[in-house]
Amino acid sequence: MRLLFVIVLSSLSHFIFAQGCCSGGAGSPIAGGAATGVLQENQMELSINYQYNKSNKFFTENRDTVGSFDNFNSNYMFLRADYGLSKKLTLSVASGYFLNKSQVWLDNDDTTSSIGFSDLIVFPRYDIYNKTTNGIRTEITLGMGLKIPLGSHIDSTATTPDVWDISPPITQLTTGSQDLMFYTFFLKDYQKQKLRIFMNSLYLKKGYNSLGLKFGDYSSIGFFASKTIYRKWGLTGQLKGEWIQKMELGKVFDDVEDWIVDDWIVKQNYTGSKKMFFIPQLSYSQNGITVFVTSEIPLYQYLNGTQVGSQNQLTVGVNYRFLTRKCEDPSQLLTK
Repeated sequence: MRLLFVIVLSSLSHFIFAQGCCSGGAGSPIAGGAATGVLQENQMELSINYQYNKSNKFFTENRDTVGSFDNFNSNYMFLRADYGLSKKLTLSVASGYFLNKSQVWLDNDDTTSSIGFSDLIVFPRYDIYNKTTNGIRTEITLGMGLKIPLGSHIDSTATTPDVWDISPPITQLTTGSQDLMFYTFFLKDYQKQKLRIFMNSLYLKKGYNSLGLKFGDYSSIGFFASKTIYRKWGLTGQLKGEWIQKMELGKVFDDVEDWIVDDWIVKQNYTGSKKMFFIPQLSYSQNGITVFVTSEIPLYQYLNGTQVGSQNQLTVGVNYRFLTRKCEDPSQLLTK
């Protein structure tokens, strides 16, 4: 089941680099790596992947429009370690690091960017149902985790020699809030046909950051079909829908000047979106190592107000799975 695991790792939820022209990385914090089912007891998986994002496409609702800056681009590394605490419970710990997260202005002479760690993700998951009948395995797994900010959400940029303003949220390393993550996974594995049909869902309940901002809650659902070919190669296709709610202003804004509140209300109306993607993937597995490449193709985008949309995203990664102790029950190897 290495192939199945890496398919959902790379496809469950990409890193959404922007919620809008004035907002930040407010979608899923996971890039090419997320929890699926559970590992064997005492089994470990290490994963590293690189994700490239770039977009110069802007939308007002679902219509193409001209943006206020030239493009947004990012280079992101995502690191993850999973460990099977028991045959039903697996703990995942992950974090991401931006090699760059940049907003390029229209004249291409000025760029606002950040470098550094984004968030720490602690994400346990539990297998509530796992049964094989007539060569068809059915699995249901639930997960609940926590996202803790590591990077800054208040980086500033010099606008004049003596004045520094907080950088646009789109270039901040994190939203600055602690978020709850809820996850479900359902699988039908037709073992003789080497065909897997599965789905997952992810919901992020956002918190408020120190600026009194709550970036919109994130929801996604994905439907997958996967086929092993030539024993070690795998092909998969995913259809994914995602929804991001509008940003909310906290009570801290109740006591500030009206013009500041009005400015943020304008920005608030330029956040939130509904999107649909097709995500193909190719992977190769041998001796516990899986190498994969995946891309994300936008099929539909509806963005509140005017925002930068999704355009080009490519993820390349490597996973390595191994047992930290000798397997006492060899039959476990046939069920994962």
